Amino acid sequence: MRGRKPGAIYSGSSPIIRVPSAPSWLNDDAKKEWKRVAPILIEERKTLTMADLATFANYCSAVGDIMAAESLIRAEGMVITTPQGKKKHPAMMVKNDAMTQSRLLAAELGLTPVSRSRPAKDIQNDDENDSADLGL
Repeated sequence: MRGRKPGAIYSGSSPIIRVPSAPSWLNDDAKKEWKRVAPILIEERKTLTMADLATFANYCSAVGDIMAAESLIRAEGMVITTPQGKKKHPAMMVKNDAMTQSRLLAAELGLTPVSRSRPAKDIQNDDENDSADLGL
């Protein structure tokens, strides 16, 4: 594919047909995200496979981290006082990193508007085009 993103997300050879339990290591907010999004990917879109479970768990974990950081920021404020003076709360960086990770993983899973709006590509025709490009 030479660095191009695929035009569509296709279910793999080991699709998941029932929503599995969330991993025990996820925090409560991450488990809520698992319960909210898993049915969409499994029952509605039929795109989640066994190979995708780690990516999906990481997405849910990132969402849980966002919620935990936001809760801490709300309780303690965006600015904290240290012996060196006032500075941005460290949870702000955790939240920003988790937001970046969740956005990237959401795109991988087809959960963003852009990733859903890509036109579907015909895999058969794409393989033929690649072969033609190679002179085969």
